[in-house]
This record gives sequence, C-alpha cells and structure tokens, in this order.
Amino acid sequence: MADVKLKNQTVLVTGANSGLGKGIALAMAANGANVVVNYISNEPAAFDVVNQINEMGGAAIALKADVSDEAQVQEMFRNAVAHFGTIDILVNNAGLQRDAAFQDMTLEQWNMVIGVNLTGQFLCSREAVREFIKRGPRPDVSKALGKIICISSVHEVIPWGGHANYASSKGGVMQLMKSMAQELGGRKIRVNSIGPGAIRTPINTSAWDTPEALAKLLTLVPYDRIGEPEDIGKAAVWLASDDADYVHGTTLFVDGGMTCYPGFATNG
Repeated sequence: MADVKLKNQTVLVTGANSGLGKGIALAMAANGANVVVNYISNEPAAFDVVNQINEMGGAAIALKADVSDEAQVQEMFRNAVAHFGTIDILVNNAGLQRDAAFQDMTLEQWNMVIGVNLTGQFLCSREAVREFIKRGPRPDVSKALGKIICISSVHEVIPWGGHANYASSKGGVMQLMKSMAQELGGRKIRVNSIGPGAIRTPINTSAWDTPEALAKLLTLVPYDRIGEPEDIGKAAVWLASDDADYVHGTTLFVDGGMTCYPGFATNG
C-alpha cells in the first residue's frame, strides 16, 4: 500500500458489504486504515470485503449489527474497540429505501427508513464520540480527536416525490451533521457529510441497468456520466485525512453536478 494517509487509524464503515460502503471500506484500507466492516445481511459479502482488504495487506474484521438498534450498535463498538484498540473514523453509510406514493406510504415504511438512515447515524455517531473522548487525542496519527463522515445524498436538498421517507431522512442527516459539528468542533471532532448523486450501486440498479434507463438518468447529471463507488471512496479518504483538517460541518456533494438542477440549463 503506497499511500498511507490513514496509517495506524481504524475506521468503522456501516453497511460496508456492498455498494458505497464497500467502495469506502476498500479505499480506506488502501490508504492504511484498519477497517471494521459492518453488515446486517449477506454475511458472505461482508467477509469477501474483509478478504479483499487482507489480500491488499490491510487488516479488517466483519461485525454484524442493525444500526437502528441501540444495543447492537453498542455491542459492535465494544467488539471493534476490543479488536483494534480504538476507533478513529466513523463512516455512517448504512441506508435503505422503501419507496411509495405519499398517500400509500405505510408507517412501517416511514419508520424503517428513518430508523436506519437517521436514527442509525445518531446511534453510531454517539458511540463514536464517546470513544473519541474516552480515548483522548492521538496527535501522532491525526490532528483531530476523531472524524465522523455521514453519507447523505443530493436529496438532502433536492425534494424527491415518491420517496418522502428517504428525502426526509437525508434532510435530517444534514441537520444532524451540522448540529454535531457545531457542538463537537471545540473538542476537535470533525464532522462532515458526503452527498452522493447517481452512483452505480445495487440500491438503484433499475436506474442504470439498461441503455434507455441510463440515458434518462444522465439527463439529471451535467457531467454526463454515472458515478462509481470509488468516487465516494476517494472523497471519504480525503475527508478523513489531515488534508481536510479545516473542513468541518459541510456536505461535499459528489454528484457530477446534479445539485446544479440541470433542468434549468436552457432557461427551465
């Protein structure tokens, strides 16, 4: 591993057995970090990520936990700290969609999305902050006491009909991130978000798996290509590194310009 921006640091990535989480986990490992691969289902995929990291010369473990469950989150952090000694970086990536027309959306669909996408980020962030404060500074590895990266979405600012629960959860993530940043900055805990746009992941396969679907999707992306998990991984590594030490309380949109509202490019 030639690049070691995160040498001797440990990152916990939630939902890291596929999609964005997998891309982030591999990028962190390639930059020297030990990686805790969190998952809730598809255990073989989680251990495949661990094996890929081990094969590149890194260190990783897989820990199963439902991020919306307080007891499971606390147990995951205990096991992670017991194995690696501490946690330096948290990437709140776990998320899901349960789409429905607004009048048809059930309370179960609403609560599940809010529970994983928003409450899960609160629970994991709280445990990470407790660990950062308990452990104290490690200036030999990081200028910050700890780093939290919340994976949000362009839909923290772009409304999304048919996905009211998802868009609401990401708007909540934005305010959770900013509130944490405001409160915790004085303790040298850096908190930021990444707002992905259209990324080629399993959660949105139908949006890009045919030429027709991809062409329609790209009308929303001024840069005229779909994003890859590696694009998010590189951004996460930068945000977690000392190169971004003065970046705090902001969302880095990695979206090919989707938040430029391309429908207005020709006067709307």
